[in-house]
Amino acid sequence: MQHSYSASTSSRVAGLYAIVAIVLVAIALRPGIVAVGPLLTFIIDDFQLSHSTAALLTTIPDVLMGLLALPTPWLARRYGRNPVLLFALALLCLAMTARAFSHNVEVLLLTTVGVGAGIAIAGALIAGYIKGNFPSKAALVMGIYATALSFGSTVSAAISGPVASVSEHGWRLGLGIWSVLAGLGLLAWWWLALRERKLAPAPAQAARLPWRNRTAWLVALFFAADNFLFYAVLSWTAPMYSEYGLSTATAGYILATFTLVFMIANPILGAISTSLDRRGLLAGCAAIALLGLSLIALAPNWAPFFSIALCAFGLGGAFTLGMTLPLDNTHSVDEANAWNAFVLTVGYLIAAAGPLALGYLRDLTASFQAGNWLLVLVASLMLLLTPALKPQLRH
Repeated sequence: MQHSYSASTSSRVAGLYAIVAIVLVAIALRPGIVAVGPLLTFIIDDFQLSHSTAALLTTIPDVLMGLLALPTPWLARRYGRNPVLLFALALLCLAMTARAFSHNVEVLLLTTVGVGAGIAIAGALIAGYIKGNFPSKAALVMGIYATALSFGSTVSAAISGPVASVSEHGWRLGLGIWSVLAGLGLLAWWWLALRERKLAPAPAQAARLPWRNRTAWLVALFFAADNFLFYAVLSWTAPMYSEYGLSTATAGYILATFTLVFMIANPILGAISTSLDRRGLLAGCAAIALLGLSLIALAPNWAPFFSIALCAFGLGGAFTLGMTLPLDNTHSVDEANAWNAFVLTVGYLIAAAGPLALGYLRDLTASFQAGNWLLVLVASLMLLLTPALKPQLRH
């Protein structure tokens, strides 16, 4: 009896250690992208960039999160999950530091490639880890992971602008300080890897990517729509409201409201979604996001904090559920990794067009209005997808 109690306690402690490491890594995975939004005006002025070129600072990481999702499972099988994840976090830390010292556009974009690669590789491995270590609580732990991602987004969105405004180093410090979080994530996972080294991992096997699976494509398209909207709003909310006459600080607070409410929605939907058939909640989240984006398109200066909060809650809940959908449709870690790689590839490659499309439309029309209606259209498509997202209930 004592032995059984000790084993149970040890298992719970190990699970807690793993969740702490997941949280610290997740917090580090978004500031390298999110901090760009509040600082875009400074960066555009410093390098004399067009809005389309400036959008690459968000688009490049999105593209890499798509492209690198496919080879990452192979890298994990070849070299081991933990060494690959540690390499990714080290790359992220170094690239964010180096980007703060960029003195021309080429170096700025090259270091952004490093940031995107680090985020892409690390992020692609987390879902499989959750599937393998928390199979009966996947939605809950995914909600915790998504909340931690959003927490990093919220802090960087709220702090980067004020830091840049008061520091003599301007946007460089506003971007560079977030390398500290990547360093903490690196240490946390290194510590977890040392603990897991004593365990004999099950041999990893390659699972086929679900290229011919209709449900996988629908899941990927839903995830793509959600992230298209997320990264477009993330990139251009602060510049848009600055153009609408609000102060830089107020525009930054609106962006921070978006990331804060997005973060709040993550654990709420992760906790209340207990059925494998999540279509009702998915539709509700999509509808709330559509309402918020419609208000912004129709009357951007009418209650902007309320409108952006509606948008954020819908997108945040849909993000948590969307990341859980590949796990709902699979029965093993290897299959979950394959589905996750597929969904991330399709999803982020499409999502990368979001910031770029809004930047292009802003250059083309000298206004954000056309871009706002594009977001309404994408949210409508996301809502229309939800009835078809019933999971494959295989035995």
